[in-house]
Amino acid sequence: MAKEAWGRWGEQDEVGAPNLIGPSQVRLAASLVRTGQVISLAQPISDRLPVPGHRAGLLHFMGRDGGDYAAGAKRPGGFQFAEDTVVLPLHLGTHMDALCHAWCDDHLYNGFPGSTVRSTTRALRCGVEKMPPLVTRGVLLDVVRLRGEIAKPGETIGRSELQEAALASGLVLQDGDAVLIRTGWLESQDASRGLNFNEEPGIDVEAALWLAESGAAMVGADNFAIEVLPFPTGTVFPVHQRLIRDYGIPLLEGLVLRALGEAGATEFLFVAAPLPIVGGTGSPVAPVAVL
Repeated sequence: MAKEAWGRWGEQDEVGAPNLIGPSQVRLAASLVRTGQVISLAQPISDRLPVPGHRAGLLHFMGRDGGDYAAGAKRPGGFQFAEDTVVLPLHLGTHMDALCHAWCDDHLYNGFPGSTVRSTTRALRCGVEKMPPLVTRGVLLDVVRLRGEIAKPGETIGRSELQEAALASGLVLQDGDAVLIRTGWLESQDASRGLNFNEEPGIDVEAALWLAESGAAMVGADNFAIEVLPFPTGTVFPVHQRLIRDYGIPLLEGLVLRALGEAGATEFLFVAAPLPIVGGTGSPVAPVAVL
């Protein structure tokens, strides 16, 4: 049973690799700001956002709107307001996978039992509320720029290619980095025709291990699952198993990275904070890169 980061930050730790982000990492990240340009890395959230077949889509209800006043609702002092409610899966669009999201052999990250994730209590261990806000150096490994084209569905992005992308950008990965990988998958999809969630370019286990061993606090990509789909024969979400369960590295999926890549960004201030949903297995996020 592989457990590379288990116990590294204590037997009761539920944060994992983001423990690598300390005051020095935050100060370094802040020092990278040069122009002040802020780039959103999030997909817009609406009921038109494609979702895989096994997940519910978003529901958006207006609780109070202009129609209520047209129908005679009171407006004391002329005051009027609108409010609404959204019901959505936590793994929708641009989102973070918490450390309770994926496990194997009945153990979560740090050896917590898989039985601590229950429908009646949600996740008692490693829920997304345990994840701190991430403010650190972001680095972009731009596979699209390296290849000169968008990676094709089903193509594997291996360790050597990530290393080559880092070298081409003059990057050396450091403890606490948020590593973002641009495959081009999302920007190549036609949302009006529905996204193909069963085949995408992505990293393999060897590439994932290099990122973990290089000190990544978080790994994100512009695809559905970070890893290549279909999975290698005889495996099921092998990158999720290794990064989330074995190394305690949260994953940030569905990033929008085209603008960041076209800006020629390599390192930048990265900020992302999940919603502190108690017992949640993930959270929508709206990360930003500040250049």
